[in-house]
Amino acid sequence: MTQAAGTVRPGGRSARTRDAVHTAVRALLDASPDGTITVAEVAERSGVHPATLYRRWRTPEGLVLDTLFEELSRRSPLPVTGDLRADMLVYARHLLADLRADKNLVLARALAAAMRSGVEGLGGLRQYVEPRTSQVEAMLAAAGTGELDFQDVLELILAPAYTHALLGSPLDTDADAERLVDNLLAVLTHRRARTGGPDGDA
Repeated sequence: MTQAAGTVRPGGRSARTRDAVHTAVRALLDASPDGTITVAEVAERSGVHPATLYRRWRTPEGLVLDTLFEELSRRSPLPVTGDLRADMLVYARHLLADLRADKNLVLARALAAAMRSGVEGLGGLRQYVEPRTSQVEAMLAAAGTGELDFQDVLELILAPAYTHALLGSPLDTDADAERLVDNLLAVLTHRRARTGGPDGDA
């Protein structure tokens, strides 16, 4: 399992450093009119040397992504009951509700900025996204849905949700959540029908 940047030696000094950095990043984001920060600002506010920040997080986007994905995993753990539709509805409704608050779009903007910068790249981004990816995959595994993976959830639920929110037309928390989840389940049914899975013919 790939370890997120800033999580090496999670106990002791490393943990205190990461906590101080996350606290500084969150405060700076709350005060930033456009959701951007600089390494110098984080260093000054956290008391962590810039060299340490560059070594462990590499870019301002890395600092933002590590902070927000850790916060997201802690604030909004995903349900894992084995009932895929119920769990995905909880997930989708919470996602769409969050995206109706402009301050929560900073995560999407940071992801886009990281991709545009060319510094992080897909491989670099994966280390920040991995903890959330693992939670989604655990949800899918609990429901016995080996035909689906995180890429499907990304394309059918996350991508449309973030795209609409960034364009200023956030999706409806209830009706659109059901529509997105039903689209995901339709893909599952189609794949099982082709392979003779639980909902298809043997």
